[in-house]
Amino acid sequence: MKIPFKDSPRNKKLENLVITAILIILFRLIFPSNSSAGVYTASEFLLFGFIYFAALYLNDFFNVKKYAPLSVILNIGVLTAIIFFILSVSGNSSSGSIPNTTAVESFFYMLASFLLIGGLAYIFISFRYLFFLRQKKNPGKYFNVMVLFLVISYFLNIVDKYFKESSFLWEAFFAVSIMLISINSLRVSWIAFLTKKEKIYLLVMSVVIAFLFLRIASLFDAKEITLLASLKDFSGGTWTYMLSMMIYGAVYSFVIFFTALFHLPTAEAFDRKAEEVSSLMDLSKIITKVFNSKQLADTIISLSSKICNSDCAWLVTCDKDTIEVQSTVNIGYVESEKITQKLLLEINEGIDETIILGKSSIRIAYENDLKIYNFSSIAIAPLMRHEQVTGYIFAAKKNNTVFDDEDKKAISAYADYAAVAFENARLFSESIEKERMEKELEVAREIQHKIVPSETPKFRNLQIAARFKPAYEVGGDYFDFFDISDEKVGFVVADVSGKGISAAFVMAEVKGIFESLSKVISAPKELLTCANDILKRSLDKKSFVTAVYGIINLNTGVVNLARAGHTPILLVSGNDVNRLTPNGIGLGIDNGLNFNQYITELEFKLNNDDILTLYSDGITECKNLKLEDFGMERFEKLLKENKSISLESASDKIIESLEEFSKEYIQHDDITLVLLKWGNH
Repeated sequence: MKIPFKDSPRNKKLENLVITAILIILFRLIFPSNSSAGVYTASEFLLFGFIYFAALYLNDFFNVKKYAPLSVILNIGVLTAIIFFILSVSGNSSSGSIPNTTAVESFFYMLASFLLIGGLAYIFISFRYLFFLRQKKNPGKYFNVMVLFLVISYFLNIVDKYFKESSFLWEAFFAVSIMLISINSLRVSWIAFLTKKEKIYLLVMSVVIAFLFLRIASLFDAKEITLLASLKDFSGGTWTYMLSMMIYGAVYSFVIFFTALFHLPTAEAFDRKAEEVSSLMDLSKIITKVFNSKQLADTIISLSSKICNSDCAWLVTCDKDTIEVQSTVNIGYVESEKITQKLLLEINEGIDETIILGKSSIRIAYENDLKIYNFSSIAIAPLMRHEQVTGYIFAAKKNNTVFDDEDKKAISAYADYAAVAFENARLFSESIEKERMEKELEVAREIQHKIVPSETPKFRNLQIAARFKPAYEVGGDYFDFFDISDEKVGFVVADVSGKGISAAFVMAEVKGIFESLSKVISAPKELLTCANDILKRSLDKKSFVTAVYGIINLNTGVVNLARAGHTPILLVSGNDVNRLTPNGIGLGIDNGLNFNQYITELEFKLNNDDILTLYSDGITECKNLKLEDFGMERFEKLLKENKSISLESASDKIIESLEEFSKEYIQHDDITLVLLKWGNH
């Protein structure tokens, strides 16, 4: 028989319990005595229903909240004491029979009976909860068989009351029930998981509870207890159920007493293992949540010192020849550092596995003092990362106690966790720094996008197409256009030495210089000379800028330009590509040379459909997997092949050709391309 403890919601079970109690009260008012077998049988069924619904309702509390076993045992003891108190104050009947009672006394006996049944239901559900607690396999069938025999014994009281010759049936089933109770009481796996302190507490409680259960059970043969006599006359089944629970409680108390007693010798070792596992679990959580090195070190060294019961402990990290104490327990930072240096020197400057040193006297010299540390045992566990020692955990004992192999394993485990924790903290710190740099680069990228023209300007007689592709998030290439007057347009392409953020900052400075000078200086040579004077004072000796600056007359197509060490200007005219290389050195180079003497200005006139090409060396020096350069020849060939199409399409084809050429090789330099096509289109 299996009791369906989880079939109904809790409120429905409480409702059934209350209805059953009301039915019992009404039944007793209508039939104040069990004068007939029918009345007695109906009364037994009603009371069984009350016990059943009380058990169902109380079981929900155990299903919702998992109670600690000691709390359950304590509750059983309190309820047993209350039951004993109720029986004690219920009065005695010297005649051994139930005296004539008033209505008030009858109500008291009924209320006391309800309280007894409710308390017994809680005790029964508590035993059921403890029976299944910590069981690896489901032993439900054994418990259900016991419940079945208890139920049969309950209803056999009806047969025993009216058919005395069949009383042996009740005795047989009741005896089997007690036997099953004794067998089921042996399932106390949960005791093994208690700490030593909890086992001692359980021993004391089990003795007290066993006494209470035995004392109450002994009252069942004493007919002078009025409430018990009334209960037996009122419901023999309930009387049997109560007696069964008292025997169950007494047997269970003795079992848990002896089980806890036998577990005491190994309780300390179990406590230690449980604490190690719990501490390692806590440490595992900390590793995934805490990335502060100091906090990690404090937690690790505190837990490891506690587990191995050391008198002092400390954790150090090492990098090449430096040692840094991260955390200590019961020892100073200075002392722990000096002891570490001395110990590592004595054991050949490092270890790669956990060791335990015997009795050791360590002398530490100060300026005006000599301090001696006497340790009976020292454990040293390395922190390993990629087969490299990154630190150590030290634990020391005094007073002639030593570390054993279990301590060694525990400290070694904590050292492994510590190594992982510090590695996670390091990686997390690096990821934070990387994220910070990425945000800074994002800001720099946005600034650069604002510096470089977002779209090419429109001028009469002149088509313009431009492409810019930085090697990194930001680059050092720069191009721009200046509306000098109604007749003239200025243009510039520059390349800052270096790459990344530093080049981008210089590029921003170059933009400001050219934008300012283009408004006041009309000659390209003079403008570059002034730009050089400014940059050579602000750039460091390793930095310089190459540039091409020119002016186009929108009416005549005459171009005036000067080159400051930049790549040659390519002029696509007809079927030819001409390289224009006027003299010039890079801006900002201050080597005692007179910049003005080394730069020349070139003037020429564009014909219809001529294309003036300005670019950075990122195009010609673009490399493939074989480290071959894209080169001028390929570039010039592309310009000639695409001269007849629109400038936008031509620039796109050039960039696509570069990407195809270097698809298996990382772009290592910024790419800038500016195409200017002259003609009235």
